[in-house]
Amino acid sequence: MLYNFLTNYTETYSFLNIFNFLTVRTGLAIITSMLIVFLIGDKFIKFFSTKKFTNPIRSDGPKDHLIKKMGTPTMGGVLILIGLFAGVILWADLYNPYNWLLIFITFSFGMLGAFDDYKKISNKNSRGLSSKLKFILQILIGLMSLYILYYFVDSELTTNLYFPFFKNLVINLGWFFIPFYLFVIVGSSNAVNLTDGLDGLATVPVILVAGCFAFISYVSGNIIFSKYLLIPYIEGVGEISVFCGAIIGASIGFLWFNAPPAKIFMGDTGSLALGGSLGTIGVATKHEIVLAITGGLFVLEAISVIVQVISFKLTGKRIFMMAPIHHHFEKKGWPESTVVIRFWIISLILAMIGLATLKLR
Repeated sequence: MLYNFLTNYTETYSFLNIFNFLTVRTGLAIITSMLIVFLIGDKFIKFFSTKKFTNPIRSDGPKDHLIKKMGTPTMGGVLILIGLFAGVILWADLYNPYNWLLIFITFSFGMLGAFDDYKKISNKNSRGLSSKLKFILQILIGLMSLYILYYFVDSELTTNLYFPFFKNLVINLGWFFIPFYLFVIVGSSNAVNLTDGLDGLATVPVILVAGCFAFISYVSGNIIFSKYLLIPYIEGVGEISVFCGAIIGASIGFLWFNAPPAKIFMGDTGSLALGGSLGTIGVATKHEIVLAITGGLFVLEAISVIVQVISFKLTGKRIFMMAPIHHHFEKKGWPESTVVIRFWIISLILAMIGLATLKLR
């Protein structure tokens, strides 16, 4: 909004041309989103604590969680979304369809998560919406977002799948792109949701993945850089870097309050929204496989749950002491801070590997 307003006066005031640089607006989005979360964070936490919007703790989880985390307010994702959307609305080009695609996905998944969180709070247990209903609603949101992608994003590359490490390995998915798109969006959303189980555990990997894709979207939207790196050039996709900047800023601000010991949890409100937005960014930039690499920690968490469920249903035995896998290591005696920091390190390594794929082609 502010960007679109200021650019109307660039011919009169030439110094306003600085806002046409994506790097400048991405930096401003980071700062704006971060400052807003910083400024309203304490009041927000106090309000949610007063209203008893506290986090229900799983009774089958690590025993110290019942002591340390009981009474901590949840739905901190609302705080993240306020900061994120403020940064986007102020500094993103609101005429760019990619921004509206991301706004729709992030807001819709955030509202679904908020409803799930509220149901857990009102029921006073860790069971919110049924997994089946949540999955159906995620599919419906994904299908609605496809309308925006197909009819407002003019790109002949939309249905292509590109493979890292190869120069010319491209598969046109055709109609199979629809289930593939839904798999990436819904899978990414749920993977981040499963990872959000310890103080700060999901927040830092989200920052790292968003940082990687701020760079990827920037070079993908630049015809010179994309040609040099042998990646597909997608007109207008560079604008996504501003959205990534807003994710980074809002997440950094939230980490201030979410760092161990957490004053607030993001809940499904934040994890579903952030996961859905990262999945959408991966599809929009045509780097879905790179998303799986940079967000490998989220993939690992999701796979641990899938393997655990399949093993228990087929054999009656559990592979892990508890799933997702971060709880397995807690059950083995690792302190929560050790699990979190080691998982952050893994996420950082995977992010560097993901970025390396841009040149190794």
